Amino acid sequence: MSIDQMMLLALLCCALGLFVWGRWRYDLIAFSVLLLAVVLGLVEPMEAFEGFGHPAVITVATVLILSRALSGSALISLLSRHLERYSGQRPLVQIGSLGGISSILSAFINNVGALALFMPVALRAARRAEFAPGLVLMPLAFATILGGLITLIGTPPNIIIATYRAEVTGEYFAMFDYAPVGLPVALAGVLFITFLGWRLIPRARREGGPVPRIIEIDDYVTELRVPETSPLIGRGPRQIQAIFDEQRVALLELIRDHQKVQLATWRGRVRSGDIVVIGAAPEEISETIQILGLKLVGAGPSDTKTDGTRGLDLIEAVVSPEGMLTGRTAEGVALRSRYGIDLLAVSRQGRRIHGRLHTVRFRAGDVLLIQGPGNEMSETLARLGCLPLLDRGLTIGSVGNAWLPIVLFAGAIAAASTGIVAPPVALGIAAMAMLFLKVISLREAYDSINWPVIVLLGSMIPIGSALETTGATVLITDVILNWELTLSPVLILVLVMVITMTLSDIVNNAATAVIMAPIALDLANRLGTNADPFLMAVAIGASCAFLTPIGHQNNTLVMGPGGYRFGDYWRMGLPLELLIVALAIPLILIVWPL
Repeated sequence: MSIDQMMLLALLCCALGLFVWGRWRYDLIAFSVLLLAVVLGLVEPMEAFEGFGHPAVITVATVLILSRALSGSALISLLSRHLERYSGQRPLVQIGSLGGISSILSAFINNVGALALFMPVALRAARRAEFAPGLVLMPLAFATILGGLITLIGTPPNIIIATYRAEVTGEYFAMFDYAPVGLPVALAGVLFITFLGWRLIPRARREGGPVPRIIEIDDYVTELRVPETSPLIGRGPRQIQAIFDEQRVALLELIRDHQKVQLATWRGRVRSGDIVVIGAAPEEISETIQILGLKLVGAGPSDTKTDGTRGLDLIEAVVSPEGMLTGRTAEGVALRSRYGIDLLAVSRQGRRIHGRLHTVRFRAGDVLLIQGPGNEMSETLARLGCLPLLDRGLTIGSVGNAWLPIVLFAGAIAAASTGIVAPPVALGIAAMAMLFLKVISLREAYDSINWPVIVLLGSMIPIGSALETTGATVLITDVILNWELTLSPVLILVLVMVITMTLSDIVNNAATAVIMAPIALDLANRLGTNADPFLMAVAIGASCAFLTPIGHQNNTLVMGPGGYRFGDYWRMGLPLELLIVALAIPLILIVWPL
């Protein structure tokens, strides 16, 4: 093993470790690894940033723009209305209908976009049927992930694998080349989820009883200011504790002059300007404010915007893993001064929030109670990378243009499928047409692009190339080929899918595809077999992350609203992954023979 190979593999292992740790965002990690690889001489300086011009990066960006435009089409609105109306009172009907439609939709738009459209629908339907949110949200998230297996643009790993194939053979996978394998696998997966999978969710999450509000989550942590007219004025610690107990609200802290008061030993009296920190549900917050005459503090030093201001909407939203809020505070993002919204409360499933609201560092999956101008909330949430839980908030374009994005998108699909132009070009033309025809604004187009994923891809592609140029892929394939139990090409194909699937459960699926694609190609070359089945195994394995809440964005997004714990996912996810391997490998061998 050469020094270059040792340094590159060590660098890659460090990157994977940091991805799993999650202390820093993966785009920062990937870009830092790229720069370090250049400094160490593992990547040529002139080639360091070629990844940002890679067809995979451009294709992912255009697909995200098209997804945003399609989200506001008449067809999507029609589907969501009918699903909400006819999803039924039985779990089989509700999970099957929501999962089936969302999986089909996610074959053509971004997985997260599909979940964003149907999560509010699922929550409202669950509330009407008196189901716990945990019964429907994990099945919905898994179904949207499965739908990405069907087409070229369904998920970033498919696009990445297609571009790697084009570099080797000069030909892309066509738009529906994934369907002969992906469609049966997705169908089998959705059927499994509908009839059996949801029963494997822990009973505490799926049998929570009637849902009294849109989402069933642990108490929000909320700050309330005590005005001069409040009946709390002059009360001692035992008295105020009894008052909040009567309101079914948990009194967590009292803050005076920016200092926490130790309630257990405090012998003082409440006075005007004190801040009480409580844990309560949204409706209990409202009732407590009215009865005790308190005022919401919000996320800043002044509470004038939240006191009696008209025309404001109160919305619950979940923090996206790739949104700008992840890892930052309300004060650091300047929610009030820059975006005109107030953070009223935060819920983090499984643990109590500590500290002042404006200094709480947000995590993916946190549920926020926010207030702001109703006519601007949809755009603001999109910019912040939050998914609303009360309504879609994704209406794009005018009513007159409602069907235009579908027509343009269908034209791009037809052009790419018939080979008139390459898929990246066809999708790029459709995106530009939507911009020129004002189906989507330029600002909305830029906001719709998931820039952390773009940076991740642009940074990791040169690292993937360095695996080949340094000969590191040869070392890895030698290890695999020398294992006694994997002498058969079929068993090696199974191993490639399982390794990819396992890696994707802890690392972003796009990064997994970039790492595993050159290894799969080298394995095929060394075995003297067709490379296509190995690339397909990587594409499917990278997309199927069901064991952990960190394996896929959708898993993370439903964790808070669904009330899930980290260990809940593998219960349904492990048998689902085993089913996918058992079904996908024979299909790959039939459609793409070795």
